Amino acid sequence: MTDPARGHFYDEVGGAPVFEALVRRFYEGVASDPPLRALYPEEDLGPAERRLRMFLEQYFGGPHTYSDERGHPRLRMRHAPFAVTLDMRDRWMRHMLAAMDALDLPEAHAEVMRDYFMRAAQMMVNTIDESSDSPTSGPGPGRSLL
Repeated sequence: MTDPARGHFYDEVGGAPVFEALVRRFYEGVASDPPLRALYPEEDLGPAERRLRMFLEQYFGGPHTYSDERGHPRLRMRHAPFAVTLDMRDRWMRHMLAAMDALDLPEAHAEVMRDYFMRAAQMMVNTIDESSDSPTSGPGPGRSLL
């Protein structure tokens, strides 16, 4: 197995079909989770699904379509308008890990991906107060996650 940063990991896990399946399954979970779903400004999750897929493909050594279309990922900056609490982190991870489990990847590859998801999800937490009724402070028109 290779390091994701070297570009071979993407091919080793199965390339585009694997990332399409992962992200599709993840967003099925998001769609069924009202508090988490509220973090996504689009009526249709399709644009968010495409952005996450492109980002993950690029991060794990695939095409650089994400940066070509959207520039540097700047994950913390793009998530800053949203109240990302520990609860939101846990919900995000629950759906991502379920999507990962559905892929049936070799354990070494799955571990690399799970490790990245756990670190990235923790890094996005920007709000300690979990008692708020509103999961988002509002992205504003034309703004979106990732």
